[in-house]
Amino acid sequence: MLYVVGTPIGNLEDITLRALAILKSADLIAAEDTRHSGNLLRHFEIRKPLVSYHEHNEAMRTAELAERLAAGETIALITDAGMPGLSDPGARLIRKCIERELPFSVIPGVSAITTALVGSGMELARFCYRGFLPVKSGQRERELNAAVAREETTIFFESPYRLNKTLSACAALMPERVLCVARELTKKFEEFRRGTGAELLAHYTARPAKGEITLLIAGVEGWRRRKFGQDSQD
Repeated sequence: MLYVVGTPIGNLEDITLRALAILKSADLIAAEDTRHSGNLLRHFEIRKPLVSYHEHNEAMRTAELAERLAAGETIALITDAGMPGLSDPGARLIRKCIERELPFSVIPGVSAITTALVGSGMELARFCYRGFLPVKSGQRERELNAAVAREETTIFFESPYRLNKTLSACAALMPERVLCVARELTKKFEEFRRGTGAELLAHYTARPAKGEITLLIAGVEGWRRRKFGQDSQD
């Protein structure tokens, strides 16, 4: 059996009892970064064999893990934070299990996507998660243009080193649209900062952002409701 295990995105105490039980019972733990995951396992006194499973060895390691699963081993798959497969390695192994009819189970955990969405105060009923914003300017601009036109809330992951560049682009493309920078979620310096692109750019120019960042852009309807002071249930 393969267990796809959601892990904490910051605060280690957010791990579930079920996830701990799975990690303690697995024959092998496949981790995105064995050093990073080693800290989590040591915190909960879990001692199991570890192998790396990341973007650079995913193709080779998928075949290896599939053979071990077929031989009857129980493997837990984890990433540095959150759910494997969501902007992290894991989807390839899950597809391989489906292809070979190998059993697997998903163990839910904390998600930066839903945590940021709820804390943003934006439209919750409909949202569009687009992963990491592209590094190339042309692809990035296309993603932001699509977010401007989208009715639902759009969610991106972004690097702190590119945040100001993205906020500058947002200020030009959508000057009145409400944005939210959700930073260091579940950690000591957790922050939800809301405002226009220009307002957020001014803030983070004076105080450069650090840590993990989730950027949310209000959808057309959500922005209109707040602009005209209408109740979100209209």
